[in-house]
Amino acid sequence: MKTQPLLLALALGTLASTSWAQTAPYPNKPIRLVVGFAPGGAADYVARSMSEAFSKALGGQTVIVENKPGNGSSIAADIVAKAAPDGYTMLIGSPSAISVNPALNPKLTYKPSDLMPITKMTTSPLVLAVTPTSPIKSVPDLIAAAKKDPGKLNYSSSGNGSAPHLGAALFGLLTGTEMTHVPYRGGSFAITSVMAGETQLTFGTSPSVLPQASAGKLRTLAVSTRERSPLVPDVPGMREAGLPDYNLEFWYGMFLPAGTPPAVSKAVYDAVRTAMEQPSVKAALAREGTEVSLSSSPADFSKFLVDDNKFWVNLVKSANVKVD
Repeated sequence: MKTQPLLLALALGTLASTSWAQTAPYPNKPIRLVVGFAPGGAADYVARSMSEAFSKALGGQTVIVENKPGNGSSIAADIVAKAAPDGYTMLIGSPSAISVNPALNPKLTYKPSDLMPITKMTTSPLVLAVTPTSPIKSVPDLIAAAKKDPGKLNYSSSGNGSAPHLGAALFGLLTGTEMTHVPYRGGSFAITSVMAGETQLTFGTSPSVLPQASAGKLRTLAVSTRERSPLVPDVPGMREAGLPDYNLEFWYGMFLPAGTPPAVSKAVYDAVRTAMEQPSVKAALAREGTEVSLSSSPADFSKFLVDDNKFWVNLVKSANVKVD
């Protein structure tokens, strides 16, 4: 019958189309870059600073930054952990999502092992800041005020388990002081609360604090690293500020859903490195007190996370950090 060659041709065409779809090079559709904090915070700034260069490194494929704030970035981590492992949904993650929140809440709906580490992206100190009108003008002033009225001083953070939360917890542990935690849904809200007088201080991320400090809306007391940071040269380190045992550095990294194929994870790793090494990206991040810090491989990042996890979990336990 004459219809048989036609049917055979249609069948072969369908198979060819299906085969092409299965072997189409990655990426061939828009990518979701999920951020666990509100716009204006450090994680959001990192994502938006590199997204254009990241898109170019992926052949011009669209990269959409999605802010999913809440629960110290656990909501965002859960979204990525449950996404298809195909390289089209990825997380700008931090110790909050990978170490702190699992230590604080054993009932989380995801496990850190549900996320595949790709590479560290940035490191930066936190910045201890108060309002310019505050009588607290130094770290010793803050210690004295906190000891005089335990629990009276309120500090803001970008959420339970966030870096500012843990930065203040470490401060309380080392100084024997007690302050009240007020969590917000992102760094920008936390900073605004200090400027508005709703809270008295914050251990904010550099991109959240420094623009406001430059505008005279915040007073910086110290960075969270033991020594001065070359990224924030005008602000003393904790040793100089009078608290030599305090040392804390914060990072952001790229994560994919566990089970992502090796070829895809390698493509993402290579694209992140290419993007983060662009002079324009490095300069944009440096202006906000953040340094590009890349892992030599996904395996190197995984190894780093083992030791880093011990630090954060030990801090949660030692400081008796609770979810507020």
